[in-house]
Amino acid sequence: MKAYYHRRAPEYDDWYLGIGLYEDRERPDWDAELDELTRTIADLPPARSLDVACGTGFLTQHLQGEIVGLDASEAMIEIAQQRVPGGAFLVGDALELPFDDQSFDRIFTGHFYGHLEDQDRRRFLAEARRVAAELVVADSSQAHSPVVEEFQPRVLKDGSQWEVYKRYFTGEELVAELGGGDVLCENRWFVAVRSP
Repeated sequence: MKAYYHRRAPEYDDWYLGIGLYEDRERPDWDAELDELTRTIADLPPARSLDVACGTGFLTQHLQGEIVGLDASEAMIEIAQQRVPGGAFLVGDALELPFDDQSFDRIFTGHFYGHLEDQDRRRFLAEARRVAAELVVADSSQAHSPVVEEFQPRVLKDGSQWEVYKRYFTGEELVAELGGGDVLCENRWFVAVRSP
């Protein structure tokens, strides 16, 4: 997985922007619903936040307050640092966070949680609860998917092929899985929840 995202870094934002390999995909209301998600993130109260698996910083840039981003891919971190020059970014393991207990007010993660299988989800949640009092998860909505989970074939511009585990969520199910909280955004493509 780490190798896939490292190689995907230069084209990662194409998925959000609907360009490159994603240009011909039918995604009704995608732009408006992505705007709703980014507004939801921007409307969170300013906090000392750790964005786990921050990728290129596409969502990170909307967080308010003191921002630290962590990703397993150095290539992703380089792009995120350029996008959010006021943030601090480092390479690290999302399942073994390199921070002391309660180092942050909030952990944010976008489109990472849905790639974790059961054991890794439990590890991530334990680490998130150890490091911050609040967890905000943004991911893919169940509303547009005919399945709850799948292994997706993924192809990069260089022609390499990968298989990636992916889950989709309803807001209510994600809140329950995180142990309570609030649905902040739920539409056809995206869901975001906050769990205290």
